[in-house]
Amino acid sequence: MREQAQRHVHLTSFLLFLSSLLPLSAAPPPLPPLHASSAAATFKVGLILDMTSSVGKVCRTATRMAVDDFYAAYPNSTSRLRLLPRDSSRDVVNAADAALDLLTNEKVHAILGPQTSVEAPFVSDLGAAAHVPVVSFSATSPAVSPARSPYFVRAGASDAAQVRAIAAIIQAFNWRRVVPIYEDSDYGTALVPFLVDALGEVDAAVPYRCALSPSSTKDHISAELYRLKTLQTRVFVVHVTAPLALLLFPLIQQAEMMSDGFVWILTEGLTSQLGSIDPFYFVRDTMQGVLGLKPYIPMTGPLKDFKRRWRREFLKEDPESDITDLSNFGIWAYDAVWAVAAAAQRLGAAVGPDFLRRSNSSRATDFSKLGVSKTGPKLLDYIKTTEFEGLGGRFRLQDGQLNVTAYQIMNVNGEKAREIGFWTAKYGLRRELNLSSAKAYSANRDGLRPVIWPGYSTAVPRGWVTPTSGRKLRIAVPGPVEPGFHSFLNVERDPDTNDTRASGFVVEVFEAAVRRLPYALLFQYESFRNASGTSAGDYNDLVHRVFDKQYDAVVGDVTITANRSNFVDFTLPYTVSGVSMVVPLRDQHSKNAWIFLKPLTSDLWLVSAAFFIFTGSVVWILEHRRNTEFQGTAGQQMGTVFYFSFSTLVFSHRENLVSNLSRVVVIIWVFVVLILQSSYIASLTSMLTVQQFAPTVSSFEELKNSGHNVGYLRNSFTKGLLLKLGFEETKLKPFHSPQQYQEALSNRSVAAIVDEIPYLRVFLKDYCGNYTMAGQTYKTGGFGFVFPKGSPLVSDLSRAILNLTEGDEMVEIERRWFGDQTSCTNQGSTLSSDSSSLDFNSFWGLFLITGTVSFVCCLIYLLRSAYRNRRSFRDITAEQSFRKRLISIARLLDGRSNCAPERRNDERKEIGSTMVGESPSASPYSNYQESQTSISNDTFDGGSPFSELGRSLPETRLHAEVDEGSY
Repeated sequence: MREQAQRHVHLTSFLLFLSSLLPLSAAPPPLPPLHASSAAATFKVGLILDMTSSVGKVCRTATRMAVDDFYAAYPNSTSRLRLLPRDSSRDVVNAADAALDLLTNEKVHAILGPQTSVEAPFVSDLGAAAHVPVVSFSATSPAVSPARSPYFVRAGASDAAQVRAIAAIIQAFNWRRVVPIYEDSDYGTALVPFLVDALGEVDAAVPYRCALSPSSTKDHISAELYRLKTLQTRVFVVHVTAPLALLLFPLIQQAEMMSDGFVWILTEGLTSQLGSIDPFYFVRDTMQGVLGLKPYIPMTGPLKDFKRRWRREFLKEDPESDITDLSNFGIWAYDAVWAVAAAAQRLGAAVGPDFLRRSNSSRATDFSKLGVSKTGPKLLDYIKTTEFEGLGGRFRLQDGQLNVTAYQIMNVNGEKAREIGFWTAKYGLRRELNLSSAKAYSANRDGLRPVIWPGYSTAVPRGWVTPTSGRKLRIAVPGPVEPGFHSFLNVERDPDTNDTRASGFVVEVFEAAVRRLPYALLFQYESFRNASGTSAGDYNDLVHRVFDKQYDAVVGDVTITANRSNFVDFTLPYTVSGVSMVVPLRDQHSKNAWIFLKPLTSDLWLVSAAFFIFTGSVVWILEHRRNTEFQGTAGQQMGTVFYFSFSTLVFSHRENLVSNLSRVVVIIWVFVVLILQSSYIASLTSMLTVQQFAPTVSSFEELKNSGHNVGYLRNSFTKGLLLKLGFEETKLKPFHSPQQYQEALSNRSVAAIVDEIPYLRVFLKDYCGNYTMAGQTYKTGGFGFVFPKGSPLVSDLSRAILNLTEGDEMVEIERRWFGDQTSCTNQGSTLSSDSSSLDFNSFWGLFLITGTVSFVCCLIYLLRSAYRNRRSFRDITAEQSFRKRLISIARLLDGRSNCAPERRNDERKEIGSTMVGESPSASPYSNYQESQTSISNDTFDGGSPFSELGRSLPETRLHAEVDEGSY
């Protein structure tokens, strides 16, 4: 698939190249029609190159072929370029002399070159003075630019365009320190400011800059390399010209710096020449594993054909050369010739003697002979606006220089460099240049193919080592530390070496964060104490020492405050922030006479009592008409209701139930009572057997109103916080150790200790059994490490602290120094009196069930009673007074049935006795009249449908019908 895609790209590019030959310029105004001309005007163009250098040799052949190719495509051009080559010998004076000769003697219309960025400023100034365009394809330094010199045109990429790509590589591999090695010339020094700014945007520092003179000797370079080797940084960006690189990299190999752990990144000036450096074995022997950047030029069909022709022509001119590859500079030189030829064609008939003499000058120098071109401004405009599909892609100048949209990232492996990815300003690092799936900018190394690093290693270098030299950071630690807080921070002096040794939670967190930095950090602790061994000041004084640059940092329990942040920078806090208080614990149930009420909350007590009464009332409604046990005077009936309902608590109710409806109600209610009783007993048992602790003071407001003394840590800012909250200064007592905290709390000289949470945790580590933190927490900034304003270590250490706190290492550090506070048995009990009480929310479902069942049974009973007594209700509704209606309805519903269950039971016993012979004269039908009377009373108005049936049935059958109807 990839080969097919490449063939498709090549075919497309070839077709575009062929179409570009029809009209040469795609930008308006187009080339004028070409007419046959027997004598084309000569268009002189100077060419200034270093003919002995590899770039000069490559570009000379490429420019000559460009002229031939252009006029082979346009044989009827009205003008014809004539290249006038000059050899600068890589010397500024020679380049200036060649430019002056071309302008004054040859009267050239334009100059191609010069080759190097060192030569370009002077030549461009001469071109600006003569109004002659200077088109360079290899002078890439930002020191010379179209913005500074109006007649300078860069037909190649500016070095400043590559710095963001270099920064993206640094960011992708998380290297935080980079050392640039650059040539101390206009070519090298002009790039450094752009590079440093780009590295700063990705939080990469430049701790050292290595500048090498173009005339540096081997001894000088070796000395600089030894200095670099003693530093901790192992990431280097090399920006030198090829002659200096030929001297530098063999010395790097000799210094064993092209080995495992080192990173070398080449700028595009060197990377573009990797295939054309002479001798050919130089790259293979000295540059294995280096990374490089070069502007991306797609390999199209026309480019591939030109490279083949160029190699043939180049070997004809220099058969002994080891150069086998056409560099980007050669391609840009080819396109630059086509741009100038196209501009000359657009200039048309204006080509001719067009130099004007300057004003008369008394000085007889070569510069006084320099004229001013009449056609130069127009030619410059044509060159800048010319667009076409060249060998290097779309030739389009933006602000007078070539616009490069993508960079190719190379990795030297063997004799050549292989492609490992691309960088674009919009999408960042990508393996492929196909951006159809790209959505956002990426600086992730996963966007690159695997890299072979120096030393033939595949492991990504960390970019730093512990340095063997360099100044150590002077880190102040507070001292002496208050006794009892040594687990938090402890500072001692070694009697043998007189060095300061620090330990404790704070120090361990700091050193763990330093280990996570992407570079080494050398430091030494210095105790903040005076000659007498006491503290040299409070923490505000210590912070000001960093502000005055007496110390490089402070590692200690320094609270982040707004006032201190005006003078220094803090890292992110590494502890829990806030101020709270420690108070004694008391058993809230041990001496409480009303503890039996605690298992249930007040709302549950009220709801339970209400349902007891409600359930008893429902049972009375269902039973009182027919069950003599629920009859009697009003007082007796009320007593029965309350006794029956509350006797269900112990399941000792003695009343017999007649109605099946009441039995259903009682069954459901007994189930609810069983659950309530079991829950109550379990909760009360827990309260009586397990100690329930609660803080003696629950809030700062309660503490302030109590008028008791309050303790705080001496020299702490918490005193100011308490005064701000309204506490009396006479009630504030300073202490300096956890032991003093415990003594003051135990003898009740203070009611609470107010301090920052980390200190309170140290105290609770030893005394958590009798004390606890209580009340609200007042937020503070927490503890942070102190650094001077603008220190790059702040962001790096803050990031390391975040990584530390998100992992398990911080938990282990806290457990090691503060212990496992979850082992405190007393604090494991609930600290709130309500937390162990059962509330209504836990049982509302049960009450809903029993209430619903009781209501439904009561409703069924009332509906059936209303149906049986419908005639009586009809008579009642005829009454005029509403009050009489209510009284009549109440009397009707309160009417008692004569068919009492006890009486029926006695009759059944008598019948049973007769059947066994105790009373032979008794007849089963002897009580027929009594049964008839009973049925009549049971129907209230004598209209029951069972009245006729009762006259014709035996007594036993009649009683069965009556019992069934009572349900």
